Amino acid sequence: MEIPFYLSFREFENDYYNNLENWFENNRNTNETDFLLHLKEMYKPYLCYNFSKDRLQADAVIEINNCFFPYHENFGISFNMNHVNAKNFKTGITNISEIKSITMMEYAQHILDRIHQYFQKDKISMKENETVLDYINHYELITAKEKTGYYPNYDLHQEKLPFLKAFLPRFGSTVDMSLYRNFYFSVVRIADFIDSKLNDVQAFDQSIYSELKSEAMMKIHMRGHSFLTICN
Repeated sequence: MEIPFYLSFREFENDYYNNLENWFENNRNTNETDFLLHLKEMYKPYLCYNFSKDRLQADAVIEINNCFFPYHENFGISFNMNHVNAKNFKTGITNISEIKSITMMEYAQHILDRIHQYFQKDKISMKENETVLDYINHYELITAKEKTGYYPNYDLHQEKLPFLKAFLPRFGSTVDMSLYRNFYFSVVRIADFIDSKLNDVQAFDQSIYSELKSEAMMKIHMRGHSFLTICN
């Protein structure tokens, strides 16, 4: 059974016990802690720990490969070169790629654009009873290479499917900004709810708060260690 991914805290809270009951029906020999840990893995990637406020905050971003043409100040200008050098001179421009962090709303819009470009390029249309969601995990569509733009990582894309299924429109070419805004403000409340339930079952050490705080402290420790190593 697939647990729905929620963009609204109110809907998440209202459906909690129904989803828990369905979980027990489909996962025998498990308990509520197992269910909560499953929920934790669903929402944890969209959060981070805030040291100054000692609490969780939304961090719905994804790293993606961005391919672009570099800026050449003298592009198109011919310089005085002798014949020998001219033979080895390449006039083509090689594009450059970099890892860039973008919001999940931007990522969702990019996937939506890819879907529509796929249909326009091949001059085809969706089959009857199909929606955008039928194509969000289309391998050729997701991994198609272009000269410039974003190149999604297909393995990482798999982890974002629950969010995309909940967020992308069934039809249309534009994502809903208000829906994303609701998710951005709801995800922390969802995490707090999960952590509260984990605390009730004496498993707060496995909470989202505990894990993200520990990971954040480890990153700071490693940065400090690297700095001292460089100084020495």
